[in-house]
Parts: sequence; structure tokens; C-alpha cells
Amino acid sequence: MGFPRVRMRRLRRTQAIREMVREVRLHPSNLMYPIFIDEKAKAPVPIESMPGYSRLPIQSVIEEARQVVEQGVKAVLLFGVPSAKDEAGSAAYASDGVVQKAVKRLKNEFGEELAIATDVCLCEYTTHGHCGVLKNGVVVNDSTLEILRKIAVSHAQAGADMVAPSGMMDGQVRAIREALDDAGFNHVGIMAYSAKYASCFYGPFRDAVECAPKFGDRRGYQMDYGNAREALREMELDINEGADVLMVKPALAYLDIINQAKSRFNVPIAAYNVSGEYAMVKAAAKVGWINEKAAVLEFLTAIKRAGADLIITYFAKDAKLWLTK
Repeated sequence: MGFPRVRMRRLRRTQAIREMVREVRLHPSNLMYPIFIDEKAKAPVPIESMPGYSRLPIQSVIEEARQVVEQGVKAVLLFGVPSAKDEAGSAAYASDGVVQKAVKRLKNEFGEELAIATDVCLCEYTTHGHCGVLKNGVVVNDSTLEILRKIAVSHAQAGADMVAPSGMMDGQVRAIREALDDAGFNHVGIMAYSAKYASCFYGPFRDAVECAPKFGDRRGYQMDYGNAREALREMELDINEGADVLMVKPALAYLDIINQAKSRFNVPIAAYNVSGEYAMVKAAAKVGWINEKAAVLEFLTAIKRAGADLIITYFAKDAKLWLTK
């Protein structure tokens, strides 16, 4: 027989054959859609650094979620922008807070059709923009845990299916699990931001929810981007504390971490395709340097191929349209 005997291109020859042997398939149900809710807004507020995205008034949340559900996406992640902030972020756990009100409306409208996850953190609610209580300009871990417990319970009381602690406080998963269980919410899950890196790709998000630190940075509690073993240790601790889902954030620069997590832990792995990654694609596509649809489908597939079971992405509303075409 002539050389080469093995011709790998035989399985790439037509679209039908390529689809038949594709190893990784992306589906809208693999995606979660973030929604920013602004308690002060009377109409959607466009976010300049995230073209096509807006902070929404509470009355617009149902319609936004309906569009998401129609695209085959089964889950949303809610972030709140309160009308007033203080040093301790007390609006975060108010029973009539912006996220709590949105959760109630969504759950009444969609029931079990839509999974509702909520961000549990203080940065959007504090005047200083840090993720915890401050003492002498430093975040105090254990005092912050007490507030995170209150936030998580208030979200569960509103009807949240899952809470997502994102502050990278030591012991936050255990504190929240105990608080939920003690309050009768042992059915509410925890999606832990287990490996949240101190990244430059969060800038547009901080514009969106007005949570940039007023001084310093978050490197004292978020992870150094040079570390991988530390991420795995954080994940193991979170599993032992009661996490149901582990998250890696950001996604594209940390595909190796996603892959290692998938290989090592027998729990669902989430990856957050963050605001800076979204903004880069939008900016390059606007000037014609890349094809937006092709780029998004390629990198979302890469995130899933790396091992993510769930991808949190601002492109979720477009995914079904793009995937079916």
C-alpha cells in the first residue's frame, strides 16, 4: 500500500463526517448567564466597557430571563447594585435587597424551569469596594464570614437554588453551609469560587457593578496567577467544607487549572468566561479583526474541552442561535 496508510484527513473530509466524530459538543444547557440588577435604574443602563450589555432595573429582569430560557439556557447568576452602600455592605443581606427581590420575581415566574444562582460577596455593597469587612484598611476574614452567612440565608429565603461565594475568604464555604443548614436550607447548593485569581480581566465587571476598590487591590485574598497547586488545595478545602460545584475564574488564561480540577475532583467544574474576555472579543470584532461568532464558539468549546461542565458567559444568549447555524 502507498504511503501514508493512516490518513487522518478521511474523518475531516465533509461537514457531516466532522460532526459525526466530534469529541466535545457545546450545548446551551452547559451555559449560565450573568445578570446585573441595578436598584437605582429606571431603564437599562448600557455598560460602556461591555458592548451590548446593560445593568437592568428590577422590572426588566423577567423579560431578560425569558429571552435566556428561550435560547435553551437553564441558569442565571445574579449580581446586585444597591441604591445605597455602607462600610459593612449591609444592603447585601436585606430581605428587601435588590437581589432578593429579583430572585423572588424570577422564581415566581419560572419555578423549576430556571436555576437561579446568586453572587455572595460584599464588594458591590461596600463604599470601599473590597470583598469584606475592613479593620485598619485590611479585610478581616472571620468577621466577613458572619456577614456572608447572612447574605446566603437571605438569598435562600428569597428562593435561590444555589449561592456562589466569590470573596475568597478562608472558610467561607463551611460558614455558609452551616448557616444554610441551620436555617432549614440544606437543599440549596453552593457553587464556590474556589480558584479565583487576581486578574486584569475583571475591569469591565467592576465598571458594571461599580465595585472597583477605592484603595489598594485584592491580591491579599485572590490568588496569584503563577500558582496551580494552590488552586487545587483551595478546591480540596472547599469540597471538604461542603461545596457542590467548584469554579475557576477567569477561564481562558486558566484552562490548565480547569483540566487539573476535572481530572482530580469528582464534582461539577464551572468556569467563568469573564468580562475582560468578553470585552476583548467585542472590541476586536467591532473593527473586523476577528469573526465574533467563530471566536466565541471556539473558545467556549475550548473551555468545555478543558473539563468545564458549566460555563458562565456573557455570550450565553447568542449561543443557541450560533450553535444551530
